Amino acid sequence: MTATTASPTLTGKVVQRKHRTLWGDAWIQFRRNRLAVFGLIVLVALILAVVAGPYIYRVDPKYIDIMASGEAPSSAHPFGTDDLGRDLFARNLYGGRISLAVGFAAMLIAMTFGTTVGLLSGFVPRLDNLLMRFTDMMFALPQLPLLLVISSLLQDTLRRSLGQELGAFLLVVTVIGMFGWMPTSRIVRGSVLSIKRKEYVEAAVNVGARDNSIMMRHILPNVFGSIIVAATLEVAAAILTESTLSFLGLGFPSDVPTWGRLLYEGKDFLTTMPWISFFPGLLISLTILAINFMGDGLRDALDPRQRQ
Repeated sequence: MTATTASPTLTGKVVQRKHRTLWGDAWIQFRRNRLAVFGLIVLVALILAVVAGPYIYRVDPKYIDIMASGEAPSSAHPFGTDDLGRDLFARNLYGGRISLAVGFAAMLIAMTFGTTVGLLSGFVPRLDNLLMRFTDMMFALPQLPLLLVISSLLQDTLRRSLGQELGAFLLVVTVIGMFGWMPTSRIVRGSVLSIKRKEYVEAAVNVGARDNSIMMRHILPNVFGSIIVAATLEVAAAILTESTLSFLGLGFPSDVPTWGRLLYEGKDFLTTMPWISFFPGLLISLTILAINFMGDGLRDALDPRQRQ
């Protein structure tokens, strides 16, 4: 139930006002940002399409029909077919599930590790220098070459032990997540350094509250807004990184049609069958653009200086 407060007016009547909350005001502010709402609508539409689409459009994405190879987009094949006659609309729907799953799973890993490092670094002074120097070292490493090396070294072992699709998924998600937590740790650390000097945190320290309780009950909820904004941007970065790995041939195997893999398969047919690369590239661009619009809207909506 929403709490209400009563306030008298000049006529003596009592007007009931709804109790304002941070998240309620953030949602109102978010709705005023048209680009952010557009991004939310596009992202929800893409998620619904890749989740429910294969149940509606019942075409096997791996079915090979040589007689229909190289067909342009038509009513029978909305996205056309590739050089083996496989339906590209079905392959993009199937691959979208994997690409979005990689983005969100890698984001959870990066947010969990980055938040933990930033929280400990900002709240525990003796760990600050050690953790921040480790973060600086990770920042200095060339991420894409390391991703390529790790993927090439471990992909065969994981695929043999866990299967091609599951092994590739866990490898890509873990590698991307473990190389994407550094910006979040910096953001969380800065917020923690500011919040731990607030009066309510000092009061909790003075009454004898434990450090774990202070971090989880008083500090973490107040940096949650910054974490959400960082999470939206990390999803876009993870999808783009997975597409890069798949495009270079070191992501998912050839029979798993992620958006990045479809781009890789279409690079040899850009002049004869451009639709093979056009549609997955368009879906990647729309997804990243929508998430970035949402991230900008959430950043403005959760900014207390813009709260009216």
